Amino acid sequence: MHAYRSHTCGALRLADVGRSVRLSGWVRRVRDHGGLLFIDLRDHYGITQCVADPDSPAFAAAEAVRAEWVIRLDGQVRERPADTYNANLDTGEIEIFVEEIEVLSAAAELPLPVFGEPEYPEDIRLRYRFLDLRRERMHRNIVRRSEIMTSIRRRMTEAGFIEFQTPILTASSPEGARDYLVPSRLHPGRFYALPQAPQQFKQLTMMAGFDRYFQIAPCFRDEDARADRSPGEFYQLDIEMSFVTQDDVFDAVEPVLRGLFEEFAEGKPVSQRFPRIPYAEAIGKYGTDKPDLRNPIEMAPVSEHFRGSGFKVFATLLDKDAQAEVWGIPAKGGGTRAFCDRMNAWAQGEGQPGLGYIFFREGEGAGPVAKNLGPGATEAIRAQFNLAEGDAVFFVAGRPKVFAPFAGQARKKVGEELGLIDTERFDFCWIVDFPMFEWDEEEKKVEFSHNPFSMPQGGLEALETMDPLEVKAFQYDIVCNGVELSSGAIRNHRPEIMRRAFEIAGYDERVLEDKFGGMVRALQYGAPPHGGIAPGIDRIVMLLCGEENLREVVMFPMNQQAQDLMMGAPGEVSPRQLRELHIRLALPEPQKQV
Repeated sequence: MHAYRSHTCGALRLADVGRSVRLSGWVRRVRDHGGLLFIDLRDHYGITQCVADPDSPAFAAAEAVRAEWVIRLDGQVRERPADTYNANLDTGEIEIFVEEIEVLSAAAELPLPVFGEPEYPEDIRLRYRFLDLRRERMHRNIVRRSEIMTSIRRRMTEAGFIEFQTPILTASSPEGARDYLVPSRLHPGRFYALPQAPQQFKQLTMMAGFDRYFQIAPCFRDEDARADRSPGEFYQLDIEMSFVTQDDVFDAVEPVLRGLFEEFAEGKPVSQRFPRIPYAEAIGKYGTDKPDLRNPIEMAPVSEHFRGSGFKVFATLLDKDAQAEVWGIPAKGGGTRAFCDRMNAWAQGEGQPGLGYIFFREGEGAGPVAKNLGPGATEAIRAQFNLAEGDAVFFVAGRPKVFAPFAGQARKKVGEELGLIDTERFDFCWIVDFPMFEWDEEEKKVEFSHNPFSMPQGGLEALETMDPLEVKAFQYDIVCNGVELSSGAIRNHRPEIMRRAFEIAGYDERVLEDKFGGMVRALQYGAPPHGGIAPGIDRIVMLLCGEENLREVVMFPMNQQAQDLMMGAPGEVSPRQLRELHIRLALPEPQKQV
């Protein structure tokens, strides 16, 4: 028999009754049932119940073992009494009568529980991540992640894509987030950068004549953590295609994502069509370019109903500011004063002056807004949103660029509070027609709004003749349940268009040559029209595992301060290492205690 096991802890069934077996694993828990000791033994594959009675030669050893000890045991497979079958376990119809136990490794007192799913401080969980990963939910998430990545590779290969690897040590890029820099020992004073994404390399792959590229690529960005963004590193499904239009990219990506989600959605419906929503429309209807389409609420302008009305707050605002608008947020089922007052209080808690509202009862609109607005305009608003008795509508006013994010939050809050969101489904959409440029208020200049390598709609003529802030790009995002999975674009494959686009954004020819010289040179030697996208693996796994934080689906994540508490990174290095790299530290002065 094998030194450690003849079977795994998830393998034995009724057909194995009577067999002598050997199992090894972790003691999940020990239960004392009046002289009978039950040991739940766990390994990667499952759990097997093992039992020792006072007549067993292993009884004394069984009394000594504790949770999370690693043991080997030998015994006989027998059927459980029918009334003790455990339908929640694959091995729930059998148990092992223990004849011998060997302790392979004892465990000290645990700094956090492994059995069950209790809430525990994040710093403890990350410091002892190897223990945290023993928990059933975490173990399941990491296995699911591997299964999802395997499925992605299979689907991409079947779709005619070839997997390539791009460099990890590369040059720093001036756009995007902060780079992680790596000092060069052989070239003092010079630095590599870890890639924020394989953007330039995948485009160069197309220019080299390869047609359909993909890679499950590690990306590195020195930015703050968020629930949907890990600090330090993350993985994305990097895709690039030659001789394609925007529609071709959509047609290639949609079946992969739809099939992937259907495979792992555990029966939840997945949208069969991915609607294409222009960026401006998304902001106007949903207040965000990452709309959750499971929420049926659609906002709309109602400025004309307030212009010159008796509701002076909005009427005066519209009269004085030509850029001001009033938007309505319909709330079917929200037509009570208590709910409307609760939403108003929530808005004030978000730093807003309040949230105007009308609610409908007894055949008319009620509340301060309706009283001042008058029955005619109130009825027009009701008809515009197709509202009925027991419904309500909320209002936000000002310049849309300023209030749109709050309006989107209010839409989400109303949907959640009224139970309008179907949480048991996956709804996808494309956001298209992003502006090529935006105004940087802090720098007082035009800047790229999305991806500097994108093709402007209208090409060079648009860049030469249009207001830059009016130019749209062949850029797109794919969104699922309010989570942005990816950005993508049809690339700018014409050097003269790239030069003009960078010129508009304030980058002179020297910067373009220094930072993107390889790209510009490649474009001069025959570049195919090409485009791509890069859905985030971590976010896909997060959605399919039903988690709300990426750290629940990443094996060894950093904390919010970009620290690896388990391995002690980032850490200090020796003076010798610094000398080899020709680096001298200039650390900030410690703050004085007051």
